[in-house]
Amino acid sequence: MFTTFPRLLLKHAAERPQAPAMREKEYGIWQTHRWADMAELVAHIACGLHQAGLARGEHIVIVGANRPRLYATMLAAQSLGAIPVPLYQDAVAAECVFPITNAEVRFALVEDQEQVDKMLEVREQVPQLTHIFYDDPRGLRNYVEDGLASLDELVASGKVFAEQHPDFFPAQVELGRAEDVAAMFFTSGTTGNPKGVVHTHATLIDRAQAGAEFDHLSAEEDVLAYLPPAWIGQNIFSYAQWLVCGYTVNCPESSSTVTIDMKEIGPTYYFAPPRVFEGLLTSVMIRMEDAGALKRKMFHYFMDLARKAGPARMDGKPIGAVNGLLYALGDLLVYGPLRNNLGMSRVRVAYTAGEAIGPDLFSFYRSIGINLKQLYGSTETAVFVCLQPDHEARADTVGVPCRGVEIKVAENGEILVRSPGLLKGYYKNPEATAEVLTNDGWYHTSDAGFIDAHGHLKIIDRVKDVGRLQGGAFDGAMFAPKYVENKLKFFPQIKEVVAYGDRREKVCVMVNIDFDAVGNWAERRNLPYAGYTDLAQKPEVYDMVKECVEKVNADLAQDALLAGSQISRFLVLHKELDADDGELTRTNKVRRGFIAEKYQPLVDALYDGKTEQYIETTVKFEDGRTGKVSATLRIVDTRTFPPVKAAA
Repeated sequence: MFTTFPRLLLKHAAERPQAPAMREKEYGIWQTHRWADMAELVAHIACGLHQAGLARGEHIVIVGANRPRLYATMLAAQSLGAIPVPLYQDAVAAECVFPITNAEVRFALVEDQEQVDKMLEVREQVPQLTHIFYDDPRGLRNYVEDGLASLDELVASGKVFAEQHPDFFPAQVELGRAEDVAAMFFTSGTTGNPKGVVHTHATLIDRAQAGAEFDHLSAEEDVLAYLPPAWIGQNIFSYAQWLVCGYTVNCPESSSTVTIDMKEIGPTYYFAPPRVFEGLLTSVMIRMEDAGALKRKMFHYFMDLARKAGPARMDGKPIGAVNGLLYALGDLLVYGPLRNNLGMSRVRVAYTAGEAIGPDLFSFYRSIGINLKQLYGSTETAVFVCLQPDHEARADTVGVPCRGVEIKVAENGEILVRSPGLLKGYYKNPEATAEVLTNDGWYHTSDAGFIDAHGHLKIIDRVKDVGRLQGGAFDGAMFAPKYVENKLKFFPQIKEVVAYGDRREKVCVMVNIDFDAVGNWAERRNLPYAGYTDLAQKPEVYDMVKECVEKVNADLAQDALLAGSQISRFLVLHKELDADDGELTRTNKVRRGFIAEKYQPLVDALYDGKTEQYIETTVKFEDGRTGKVSATLRIVDTRTFPPVKAAA
């Protein structure tokens, strides 16, 4: 039985050596790495790392974007029984100190000069980091540092060693066991230091297989690897399932070319968090606003039809002969070209996860013929807990438990999970492990939800975030901040939202506008502006945001459970929320508590009835410098609606 990732690699290399394993776009041209090539490269890197002193059970940090040689290094480390620890490539140097110290890391493999500079910057704080290897040599010719060497040098020395000791690499792979630790992923650390989530080959491979069985994945799939490898979602889709299924993983040239590269590849199996789907839709809407009147009219007519008939069609339900003919015409004129423009013409299965997706956003993609579904999982569960079957995809659930998963709901509404994919534990943190894992194998997810009548799991919010309003017209009503935030974020003009209301008499929000979408909107109206801060405070922008908020309020009034979560007041922030400023995690999740402390004057002003508030904020620039951004922010009241009573 092939029980480890290196064994799966050698299996594919033996059975289908010339089949494409990975593609990488370099200088505008796609380069193909076949399974036999990957196996040889992994063997050479493994031999090189062995010579450099990497030992079984030791950790090695991997920092960079999706690159075949970085994935090969992960496999090489696992072949030696070492443990790869991917870190976020956009993390600042200081954020790397804790993981490197915590895991006692001596070895790092990084992508390029930027990542080398980070490792050298923190070396005084982590003196045990003695070996730094880099993949891309550009800009590093004149670097002279102890222990700094190129991956090419490592591969060359490993090749010589492999020729002299041909049995070494296969023997090392054979020593690997399913229960060995395969990788460690650090959580985003929203409430303190990140925690190292330890996973074995068995847990990761089992969940990868469960997901592949559920959606009938095969070696024929094409996947685009463009999200951070340090995020377990990307790691599962472009590493674990890649090795389980043997499909082709495609690495874009850069983050700025992802859209173009996606159109060229035409992935069949696609994964993105809601934020990416929001961004794609925003770009479509911006382009449509710039189109001619006839094209705009045709687009809106067929999109209205798609919203009515598309989701039912995707679920395999009859939509009637007339709607069927009109939809076919719409597919020819609008939906097909739109899917092609999004790079989704060949998508057979598309998933979103990481946070709840707005129902309107979800319906939009399904209505134009993209089989977008939701899944539920986390770093600790190796992703796959619940998946949505084809024809049963709904915006308000995250699917049914997949193979091997048991779910129960605690008295406080928390979801508990038992699964073959659960973490082995948090590294060097038995107290935190004991908090989330019970003695009989149940994992505390910290998510609040329930199983509906159809057997689907429905997530409301994080247990700690679900609250109650106190006083006012909606006294005692449930408040689910993430639900409110996601409904507002469907609008292309709104990029981020932070909602407050727990133990308060009303709900207030702080909004980030989408600079590209609103900038385009302003330019078409000849509305001058001098940057983000100026644009955000324009009265016209406030009127537009107010309209969005009141549409959400009207929608919330239809929901008996969450009608109290309607938004009473809002302001538009003077800067974009940024992970470098501590306001978002590296997976772009809002750090609501941190933001409440940082912007306490704004929160107070929202609830004190003020109509404006001055704020000055320290920001960090890309080059490491800091500066200040200040503005007097307007605060606006919005209309709320009486709850709509259900029909008797």
